[in-house]
Amino acid sequence: MRGLVDGVSRIAVLRANALGDYLMAVPALEALKRAYPGAHLTLLGAAWHADFLGGRPGPVDEVVPLPPISGISTREIGHRAPEGLCARLRGREFDLAVQIHGGGRFSNPFIRALEARVSVGSRAPGAESLDRWVPYTDYHHETLRFLQVTALVGAVGGGLEPRIAVTAGDRAELARALGRPPSGLVAVHPGANDPRRRWPVERFAAVADLTGRPVVVTGTRAEKDLVMGVVEAMRNPAIPVVGALGIGGLAALYERCDLLIANDTGPRHLAGAVGTPTVAVYWCGNLIQAGPLSRATHRPLVSWTTACPRCGADGVAPGAERCPHDESWVGDVSVDMVMEQAEDLILYRSF
Repeated sequence: MRGLVDGVSRIAVLRANALGDYLMAVPALEALKRAYPGAHLTLLGAAWHADFLGGRPGPVDEVVPLPPISGISTREIGHRAPEGLCARLRGREFDLAVQIHGGGRFSNPFIRALEARVSVGSRAPGAESLDRWVPYTDYHHETLRFLQVTALVGAVGGGLEPRIAVTAGDRAELARALGRPPSGLVAVHPGANDPRRRWPVERFAAVADLTGRPVVVTGTRAEKDLVMGVVEAMRNPAIPVVGALGIGGLAALYERCDLLIANDTGPRHLAGAVGTPTVAVYWCGNLIQAGPLSRATHRPLVSWTTACPRCGADGVAPGAERCPHDESWVGDVSVDMVMEQAEDLILYRSF
């Protein structure tokens, strides 16, 4: 059965992971809010969701930060849901519980434990069933997968790319940290959680120099070496921003930029969500699942490497085990390829 569910006043959505993962879910969250405009939407997420989304306009009314639970809010094994957590969540009497958090091995039993009137989500082979579900398959874009889930309860339509509101507090945070950034700014983000998704820092530096623009290089504290590697390899001066801004302040910084040049990472999604054009280097498999869905202001450059550059281990077969090597899988993307798209978007931005 599909279509709208009658009498929905409380919705729970499970999505308890990182920045890019959340942003890819925003179109589905907005679809739910349009379909059930009077319902209170609770995101079962992480602590950073509560910090970032609190008081921010958008589809989420409330965040319940989950403690570490294996397969739900952490990848570490051995973390069970604290005693009483599901009982407290059941006490909220959710009408609709939505699972957009993987294939369901761990997340579907968690959703069913909430005892909502209707549960909905995706289901991989062998996972527990929900009241309404779609098959979880490999090489499917996450945003489209989530919209297929919400369509099961009549939540359809709207945009495909996420949008995030930048608040006065975000802009104030940016001003405190950096003052007033120069006009015509280009941002570079050389980090990514998975080292295999990182384009070489010297190529980021070369592209940054070729733009002829003032440049800011962003990264977390853990990415300081990557940020400083770009800055030190550049011929022209650049502004390093390492761990100086929260997510809101970073959104305000990207809002001031004419372009972001990045790897496949959460900040690429964030820049796009505040309306900034992006050029990003993607491994082919990641592009299918997490790349931008429009091309007017977002240009992915694709590496077609399909095996580990060191040992030749297969990287595209579904279920293939990860080899232990961390070499970049995106080295076949050239400076000229990235620069061509960067110039085109800078020109587009000037009109």
